[in-house]
Amino acid sequence: MHKVAFVFPGQGSQYAGMGRDLASRYPEARRVFDEADRVLGFSISEMCFQGSPDDLALTRNTQPAVLATSVAVFEVLRAMGARPGIVAGHSLGEYSALVAAGSLGFAEALQLVRARGELMQKAVPPGVGAMAAVIGLGRDAVEQCCEAARRAGAGEVEPANFNAPDQTVISGEAAAVSKAGELCSEAGARRVIPLKVTGPFHSRMMAPAAVAFEAELAKVEILDPTVPCVCNVTGWAARGASEVRALLARQICSPVLWEESVKFMWQAGARVFVEVGPGKALTGLVRRIVPEAAVVAAEAAAPLEDTLEFVEGVL
Repeated sequence: MHKVAFVFPGQGSQYAGMGRDLASRYPEARRVFDEADRVLGFSISEMCFQGSPDDLALTRNTQPAVLATSVAVFEVLRAMGARPGIVAGHSLGEYSALVAAGSLGFAEALQLVRARGELMQKAVPPGVGAMAAVIGLGRDAVEQCCEAARRAGAGEVEPANFNAPDQTVISGEAAAVSKAGELCSEAGARRVIPLKVTGPFHSRMMAPAAVAFEAELAKVEILDPTVPCVCNVTGWAARGASEVRALLARQICSPVLWEESVKFMWQAGARVFVEVGPGKALTGLVRRIVPEAAVVAAEAAAPLEDTLEFVEGVL
């Protein structure tokens, strides 16, 4: 049977003003932001609606802000009757996916991502680490360039996100990322784009944050997902709550297997992919991984009723 996949974006999708029109248009979204403000003890809604891009870019703020906006979109779609057959989220977006799958409560997810953001921000001082997207070079060649940079003594660098066949993100020490990027360009990459992030996420440099985060995970209840939830670390659906818990800790310092995740959903029968949350980054990636898929971004200028109409038209 054909399925609808809900995919949830991660850090980097945030923008000033996100969720403002959503909350003014739909009471379900407003309730999500109100709950987020109450749980966090400060107005994350105000930061989303009218905060500065610099404030939103801080990891400890970005993570709950993107989560709240994504869950707000999801709750509106759910109120309209939309139900995913399978879910996945890119990095931080995995927490939104777990909320949608009934594995994590929204309040617990907020607490986790706030702690996750703080631990990740503390793990490596600002300016020490970096990330860059390598466009137009296969993953094997990117891995070889990272290895060559390490052998040259530039420092730690490794692939962090396998986003699409022609897009791999590298992460590590700033000098090593720069050197590996140069080697990738020499090897034929079309572009190497430094990312505006505050740390070397999904690299071994995040190991201290992953260890510390295990204590935070132990504080919350995690249930078996009610719909399949595809995990970043493995690229397949979690087999239960215990696996979800273990993989969330590993995810902080492990590569995001997004290409494998999308292919898994396609093979599981997903034919429509709805990006649920701010931005349209995943929409483009899904199209490059499975060009045959029908893809739509739900948190856009158009009303969410249009999203539902698109999905129903395809099915």
